[in-house]
Amino acid sequence: MSIWRVLLSIVFPPLAVIDKGCGSVIIVFILTVLGWIPGVIAALIILNNPKN
Repeated sequence: MSIWRVLLSIVFPPLAVIDKGCGSVIIVFILTVLGWIPGVIAALIILNNPKN
């Protein structure tokens, strides 16, 4: 995970997980709409997942 991905996930979380699949983008977008902090946390968790 690069520093640019971390910064992008803090500024606009759905854009940071755009290459992880449609499901991840939708989940992070919904969490970002509900609250910015949950969206950031979800984006960082998805980006930190070593399986993807």
